[in-house]
Amino acid sequence: MTKTLKRMGLFIVVLILLALLFGVRFYRFIYGNNVVVENVECPYLYIPNGTTFSELKKIIEDNGFVKDIESFSWVAQKKEYVQHVKGGRYLLKHGMSNNQLVNLLRSGRQDALNITFNNIRKPEQLASVVSAKLMVDSAELVTLFKDVELVKKYGFTLETFPSMFIPNTYQMYWNTDAKGFVKRMKKEYDRFWTSERVSKSEKLGISPVEVSILASIVDEETIMSDEKPIVAGLYLNRLNKRIRLQADPTVKYALGDFSIQRVLSKDLEIDSPYNTYKYAGLPPGPIRFPSVEGINAVLNRREHNYYYMCAKEDFSGYHNFARSLSQHNVNAQKYRNELRKRGIRR
Repeated sequence: MTKTLKRMGLFIVVLILLALLFGVRFYRFIYGNNVVVENVECPYLYIPNGTTFSELKKIIEDNGFVKDIESFSWVAQKKEYVQHVKGGRYLLKHGMSNNQLVNLLRSGRQDALNITFNNIRKPEQLASVVSAKLMVDSAELVTLFKDVELVKKYGFTLETFPSMFIPNTYQMYWNTDAKGFVKRMKKEYDRFWTSERVSKSEKLGISPVEVSILASIVDEETIMSDEKPIVAGLYLNRLNKRIRLQADPTVKYALGDFSIQRVLSKDLEIDSPYNTYKYAGLPPGPIRFPSVEGINAVLNRREHNYYYMCAKEDFSGYHNFARSLSQHNVNAQKYRNELRKRGIRR
C-alpha cells in the first residue's frame, strides 16, 4: 500500500512538473518578450492592403522583427488574427510579447504620417510627392484627375478639380490609396472653407472655387507675402470694372512653360481660355494648386485704386503698381530697359 501511494505521489509530481513546464512554455509563447527592434533602423512594420498572413510572416521574418516566428504564428491563430490582417504602418516596441503584437495588429491602431505638399503646379507633381510617403499609386492618382464622374461627384469640373487639393501639412495613414487620398482632401477642403471664409468670398462676389482660381494667379504673380493682398486687390478691381486681367502667368500656363521670364507680344495671341489677355474674366480653372496664403490674400485683399502692375526693374521680386495706363507704361519701360541690359530675351 505504501509503495503504491509513493508511486502515485511520484506520478502526480511528474504530472505537475509537466504541467508547469508546458504552462511556462505557453506563457512564454503568449506573454514572453519576442519583438526585436532595439538595433533595427526602422521600427515600423509596413503591411500593404490585401496582405495575407503568410505574406505578413515573410515581411516580419525578412525584417528580423521577432525572435520566434512560430510562436507569433501560434498566438495569431489562437486570437483569430490570421484571417483578419489589416494593412497599415505599425510602430513596434522592443520586447513586446506576441500577445501585444497581435493585439496591436488586430486593432489596426497604426501611426499616422505627416504629409506636406506645397508649390505644386501639376497633378503629376502632387502624385510624386504623395506616393513617396503613402501607399498611393502615382499613376492612379493622376488618372483620377481625369475621371469625369469622380470629379463631378465631388462637385468640380476637370478644370477646377485642383482647387480641392489645398497645399498644407496633413496627418494620414500610410496605407491610404489614391481614392482614399482624394476623399480625404475633399474633407479637408470642406473643413478649410469655413462659414467665415465663404462669407468673405460672397462679399467679394465670387465663389470659393473662383477665389482659388484667382489665388493661383496671385501665387504665380508674386512670392512676396506682403504683396499678395495688393495683387489680389488689383485683379479684383479689374474684374469689377470688367477689364481683362491680362495676367502674364496665365499666358505662361497656356504656353505650358513657367520658366519664361519675358512674355512676348506673339505669346499674347495664343488661343486658349487661360489667356487672360484674349479672354475676359477668370480662366476656367486654377493655373496651379492655390496656396492657403494665396487664398487668404484674395479673401483679405487690400483695397486700393491700382489697375496695373509691372515687375520692379531692380528684380527684387516686388512690383510697381499704377492707377493709370500712362504711369504703367513708364514702369513697364523701366523693366524692359533692365531686361535688355541684362540680356534677357525670353
